[in-house]
Amino acid sequence: QLQEPSLYTIKAVFILDNDGHRLLAKYYDDTFPSSKEQMAFEKNVFNKTSRTDSEIAFFGGMTIVYKSSIDLFLYVVGSSHENELMLMSVLTCLFESLNHVLRKNVEKRWLLENMDGAFLVLDEIVDGG
Repeated sequence: QLQEPSLYTIKAVFILDNDGHRLLAKYYDDTFPSSKEQMAFEKNVFNKTSRTDSEIAFFGGMTIVYKSSIDLFLYVVGSSHENELMLMSVLTCLFESLNHVLRKNVEKRWLLENMDGAFLVLDEIVDGG
């Protein structure tokens, strides 16, 4: 079944630390309407992806691309029909932009000290989904 083309491709973007705790998260639709549901989803995704070396996962009917850097895990979530290369380009852009803003220190301490810049980067990359 073909879906109508849409510019809204990103369901969520979140960054977790080594323990799976949320540092930054932004959800763009109502798949997970409450904060409790979002945190449970993030924990499940972290448990599935934190011990693997791959870059893509399919979980709960969604496509998830992710990347780890020192003590951070960056995730971009799209629907199960979404093109993985498109999601990966968003993830790469996010990582490279954070790398630039944080002066090549993409790690928890620097992210927490520059959270306003991180949200600005995210808002510039993903405009409402």
